[in-house]
Amino acid sequence: MWLPLAFLSALFAALTSILAKVGVEDVNSHLATAVRTMVVVFLAWGMVFLTGAQGGLANISRKSWIFLVLSGLATGASWLCYYRALQVGEVSKVVPVDKLSVVITLVLAFVFLHEQVTVKSVIGCILIGLGTLFLI
Repeated sequence: MWLPLAFLSALFAALTSILAKVGVEDVNSHLATAVRTMVVVFLAWGMVFLTGAQGGLANISRKSWIFLVLSGLATGASWLCYYRALQVGEVSKVVPVDKLSVVITLVLAFVFLHEQVTVKSVIGCILIGLGTLFLI
């Protein structure tokens, strides 16, 4: 089930880049990020209430709260930088550099989460890194 969802995520991320580039054309990038964030907030809470998951809010542990807040801060920082980069740069150059997050994520997963380093993952990281270099 995770694979189709991951592909849909990639599709929506691609659409996000194209739609955002047009959307930030005549708008302050920080304001554009705030508008986008409000839409995401409404969508996310809508899904929470639609699925009846709001009851689980009281069961979130202190550790989970801390890491979810830190993740939200990282997401916000990423979006602010991304929208500004899209505003001043070309989508075809900004997006490949942004996708270096895949390489960084794999390295962090190996170091901090002790996930297994495989030949496939190392080759993938190298190819993504080289592909980024060729596109910028």
